[in-house]
Amino acid sequence: MKPADLPQMRIPGTPTLSPDGRTAVVAVARPDLASDSYTSQLWLVPTNGSTEEPTNGSTEKEEPTTGSKEKEEPTNGSKEKEEPTTGSQEKEEQLTRGWHDSAPRWSPDGRHLAFLRRTGKAAKPQLWILPMTGGDAWPLTDEPLGVGPADWAPDSSRLAFSARVPQEPRYGTARTDDGEQIGPDGEPPRRITDLFHRLDGLGFFGDRPSHIFTVTLEGEVTRVAEGEGDPRYSPDGAWLTFLESSAEAWSADVCVCRADGSERRALTGGEFSASLPRFRPDGAAVLFVACPAGSVLRNESLWSIPLDGGPAAPLLDPARYHLAMSPGDMDVTPDGALFMNENRGAVELLSVPYDGGPPTPLITGERQVSSFAWAGGVLATVIATPTSWGELYRDERRLTEFNKGTEALEQVEVTATAPDGYPVHGWVVRPAGEGPHPVLLMIHGGPYAQYGWRLFDEPQVYAGAGYAVVYGNPRGSSGYGEAHGEPIRGNVGEVTATDLLALLDAALKEPDLDAGRVGVLGGSHGGFMTTWLAAHHGDRFRAAVSERAVNSIDSFTGTSDIGWFFADALYSGDFERQSRQSPLTYADRISVPMLIIHSEQDWRCPVEQAYRLFVALKRRGAPAELLLFPGEGHELSRTGRPSHRIQRFDAILDWFDRHLPNAA
Repeated sequence: MKPADLPQMRIPGTPTLSPDGRTAVVAVARPDLASDSYTSQLWLVPTNGSTEEPTNGSTEKEEPTTGSKEKEEPTNGSKEKEEPTTGSQEKEEQLTRGWHDSAPRWSPDGRHLAFLRRTGKAAKPQLWILPMTGGDAWPLTDEPLGVGPADWAPDSSRLAFSARVPQEPRYGTARTDDGEQIGPDGEPPRRITDLFHRLDGLGFFGDRPSHIFTVTLEGEVTRVAEGEGDPRYSPDGAWLTFLESSAEAWSADVCVCRADGSERRALTGGEFSASLPRFRPDGAAVLFVACPAGSVLRNESLWSIPLDGGPAAPLLDPARYHLAMSPGDMDVTPDGALFMNENRGAVELLSVPYDGGPPTPLITGERQVSSFAWAGGVLATVIATPTSWGELYRDERRLTEFNKGTEALEQVEVTATAPDGYPVHGWVVRPAGEGPHPVLLMIHGGPYAQYGWRLFDEPQVYAGAGYAVVYGNPRGSSGYGEAHGEPIRGNVGEVTATDLLALLDAALKEPDLDAGRVGVLGGSHGGFMTTWLAAHHGDRFRAAVSERAVNSIDSFTGTSDIGWFFADALYSGDFERQSRQSPLTYADRISVPMLIIHSEQDWRCPVEQAYRLFVALKRRGAPAELLLFPGEGHELSRTGRPSHRIQRFDAILDWFDRHLPNAA
């Protein structure tokens, strides 16, 4: 894979199923270089067939009983549908052609499809309705800051959604006496009273609080309650559940109210950082995903709390089971809750009994479940593998070929042993050819996150350029239980470095990897560790790329959107201990050439972290360069402008080509 191949990615989102389970709708997103943004359309997928195993049955093609199809030419590289040679199998078919259509939700009566549509690059997402018996889609909302995904009432008469409401005179609500709109630079100052008042990728939110709304199919919008998240109806339609965040405790409570907004109350009391509240099928309890409020290195596991009040009870062992990140999901079925669990680089789908009994694995193996839907006794999943960005499956049968023709270099598992005997799990992706290959040690962020069994652009691009990429999940990572994360607390750099170097040494035992040409790179916590390794183990590396890093814990505490609680919880609240753990403290030891990459609008690890390291290195004549991306936040490498993502890859490859000689 080359950097310029980024637009070839096709990423399926969360599917929705018709009530009988016979048809799925899924959004498929892709980078678009022409607009320097991302576009997404909805696709219609019959679930009775597989691209791998055609079914035997009628040879005449049948129209789906639910769902409409448009007769225009397919876009995004799809082909005209051909008659199957055996069976009645039908393939995926493009359903919409909006600029950015996402988050589809099928109505319980099967007649309509709700989805979010952005009509252009700068447009806000609004809720639209498509009649699945034929006809044109129409918009239901016109909220100034856009809306979130919607949930259908059980009788299909209305939907619930969340949206941020701008307070005057902000976000375009104020105008001059001449009627000219006042931009952000002309707004009055913000008065900040809470520690938690801004978020990377969103910005300030106290002056645009989130509210829960309902809307009828005629577009009659009613504001129900202040709250956030993805609101959900109870099975009888009498209640809604949603979230309410605390501005001081880094917590989120599970809340409920009547469908008209009355009888609002919180079911939890500040003890959790909760997400994904869902009513149990009998309506007597609300399930949710949570970890303790204000915590790090802790699993987000599955809990249940009675609707009528009472203590929350875990349905999974919180020390063992952890909701997958980016994005993880949980939902309810008559037989149990479906939960996406991280497990040693995999993301498996579990069915969890409501009585707290042992979970049943439904989808396991060396792959990652990205999303799922259940209806009519049918389970549909989007699964990413080491050779695919993701396809839609019914059980074990692949239904789509969105990424047909994708080529990927092999992801080979490696297990190392740290000096204290602790096992370290990881992978190597090698370039084509015999070698010996120059090597890059790649380190993930978090730190409580995992690399895993899926196609990943980072190692594919670097291996495609001639580098063998070593990466894995040292202590401090998620996916191996909380006991795997805990050892780094208060001693992040030393403990993590021990495991990373053990993994690197295990990989370098292979004769086709060149131990004399090794570079190191990583972002966020991975950038922290890159700077740490350059200072403490610089003799092991010929060059380094530290990206969006935490370099100095003291200033991170005061400038990061989450630093006010995260720093104490991970590194300790003691200033001297923080100083000993800060990579910047040891900048005078760094002599390896260092490329520092940062985004100007990063609020998670603010740009001052990059500048402090850059200035410290340049003042003593160390070889260092700083690459700043305008208009980007912390998520540049994942969701930044496609052009910036390509330029970032080009800069990283150029840096290692300069300092690791003879790379391909």
